[in-house]
Amino acid sequence: MDRLAFEELEARTMAPYAMRSRDSRGRVHAEAEHRLRLAFQRDRDRIIHSTAFRRLEYKTQVFVNHEGDYYRTRLTHTMEAAQITRTVARALRLNEDLAEAVALSHDLGHTPFGHAGEHLLNDLMAHYGGFEHNAQSLRIVDVLEERYPNFVGLNLSWEVREGIVKHSPPYDRPLAQRFDPGRAPCLEAQVVDYADEIAYNSHDIDDGLKSGLLSPEQLQQVTLWRETFGRVQQQYPQAGFRIWRYQAQRALIDEFVNDLLATVVRRVHDLRIERVDDVRAHGQPIATFGPEMEAKRLELKAFLMENLYRHYRVMRMAVKAQKVMADLFHAYMEEPAQLPPHIAARWKAGEDRPRVIADYIAGMTDRFALDEHSKLFDPNTRV
Repeated sequence: MDRLAFEELEARTMAPYAMRSRDSRGRVHAEAEHRLRLAFQRDRDRIIHSTAFRRLEYKTQVFVNHEGDYYRTRLTHTMEAAQITRTVARALRLNEDLAEAVALSHDLGHTPFGHAGEHLLNDLMAHYGGFEHNAQSLRIVDVLEERYPNFVGLNLSWEVREGIVKHSPPYDRPLAQRFDPGRAPCLEAQVVDYADEIAYNSHDIDDGLKSGLLSPEQLQQVTLWRETFGRVQQQYPQAGFRIWRYQAQRALIDEFVNDLLATVVRRVHDLRIERVDDVRAHGQPIATFGPEMEAKRLELKAFLMENLYRHYRVMRMAVKAQKVMADLFHAYMEEPAQLPPHIAARWKAGEDRPRVIADYIAGMTDRFALDEHSKLFDPNTRV
């Protein structure tokens, strides 16, 4: 089969409100279509082969890389979110390639040290346009990746780039002005927002238990965990806590996914969604949880915020990480000659110096940022 045959297969098998590859608005820079691969499949492949994607392996999810090899990184989180995205997209007969491409690219712009790093860099860039990881993800795929002779960036399809910016509402914020502001993105992109949350809610519980920052007794406060864990114990009474924990995590994901699927199917019917344009014209997310699950999700989210993300050990590392990034930013701003030549060349060529520095720091892994800090501030470290 060739690309045209695959496009025909999409037309026959996808839901009428799914985004078909041949209906894409195309790329900023015209390129000949591939003989075998569909448009969104090529986008997914370009993302996987990008430098920014590989760097996610050593960027913080909750625990900094040196805390241990077990914990999720930004890369493993992205892979888990993409896997859930494909499951949901397939069940809804959406475009799996488009949904996966958005999922794989949605965190490319994250800084080292997780959200603590993002918040700090946004503060440092307050007078220079700010910093936000979705905007940075788009900047990476549009500008910063250098792989092709005729254009900068990855030259991804319009729908993937829109999904990077608009996979979560509101859809009229400043960043969305280039992508039909006020209109909703494809349902494929909307699914990513919920797959992302399903992934981190479940794996952060696992990492929290493994680290000892969360206790089984604490988690019994959370309705959704208490219900799923209780069912697992009844099903496997002799298994023991280790198996109960993993099976409860699986059950938690299933609970979320099944509710999301049922809610989307019901809303598509109630809203009379028949085409991609109906999804866009609605202007609000169609992919949501039902009211009961949404209440349980908010309870779990509040619990994790209070007991894991703001745990004193996590906060200590976050404060240290922010100091590292602040020191790097100020050092480069005060003496840009300390920047590597290929980075310095950009501001010498006329690019805005603070943005060049923000791009450089945001692209660092946790380990590289710590090493760079030692080279700049520890006189005993070789430069």
